[in-house]
Amino acid sequence: MIIDVHGHVSAPDALYAYKANVLSHRGAHGRGRVTATDDQLREAVEQPGGAFGISHLEHLDTAGIDVQLISPRPYTMMHSEDPARIVQWFIEETNNVIHRVCGLYPDRFRGMAGLPQSPSTGPAAWAGELRRCVTELGFVGALINPDPMEGQGPPLPGLGDRFWYPLYEAFCELDVPALIHSAGCRPPARESYSLHFILEETVAVASLLGSDVHKDFPSLKLIISHGGGAIPYQAGRFMPAAARNPGAESFHDQLRTLWYDTCLYTRDAIELLIRTVGADRCLFGSEKPGTGSVRDPETGRWYDDIRLLIDEIDWLTDTDRARLFERNAAALFSLTGLRATPSPEAV
Repeated sequence: MIIDVHGHVSAPDALYAYKANVLSHRGAHGRGRVTATDDQLREAVEQPGGAFGISHLEHLDTAGIDVQLISPRPYTMMHSEDPARIVQWFIEETNNVIHRVCGLYPDRFRGMAGLPQSPSTGPAAWAGELRRCVTELGFVGALINPDPMEGQGPPLPGLGDRFWYPLYEAFCELDVPALIHSAGCRPPARESYSLHFILEETVAVASLLGSDVHKDFPSLKLIISHGGGAIPYQAGRFMPAAARNPGAESFHDQLRTLWYDTCLYTRDAIELLIRTVGADRCLFGSEKPGTGSVRDPETGRWYDDIRLLIDEIDWLTDTDRARLFERNAAALFSLTGLRATPSPEAV
């Protein structure tokens, strides 16, 4: 079985029409709601179209992905918008759509919540939606955006700061993992949207490893998306500093207090990640369909067909592959009742 911990919802146009509406009146006309039918939800998941070429389900089927954890598409989450109530409304409506999609496809999807991370409210307030999604909607985790300012103005404290502790307390209380994943990046930020992800994930890892978070929350389960930003590939830069502190954890051991997804689009990068942190700290992630859902002109394969890249790593053991594809995710997210998707030949 292949469990993909890094997916985003394919939602009907009604969700984004709702977003445009609340942005246009900034909450003056009331909350409203998304009125998509079940047929419209199914169409968003099953019908080809848009930039991804084939449907969401076809992407999963052709990649051999049995179960995918789906969250809001990060660039839509509008954390930096004002007033805070429209951020809250849109995130709640998005999570409701995810819940409905999971209900329509219970063997294929599990929900990962977005949080209403308006900078003007703070982590204690954001935790309310986490609790709702886990206890009422059956979600198995949530995203944490380390930069709710979305590249605007002074950044919030790093993830190692006590500022984030009310949110960490909620994750531990509910015993669900968090996927560290940036959201939007608004002009005039100096970097692109994709580069913003890598930069923020890099800062997140460095901040967490230089803090007391792991000591204060030993049961906290944090997954760094996109293979950990740049840190696993620049580990040598940080090893000497750790070695200068006698008796302290090695930098390698510090890295292994976190988890990392394999949402990288080259075999070399995936191999280096696994060699650096170990197969027992990696989770299969593809973000499929998403940024990598483009065919490589040299091979004809989808860039985000990460299963094929892992299959080509000949030094992985059967145990390593089982951990990467299924066991780590099933244990970390406490996933039960999963069923493998029949192959096309078996149908």
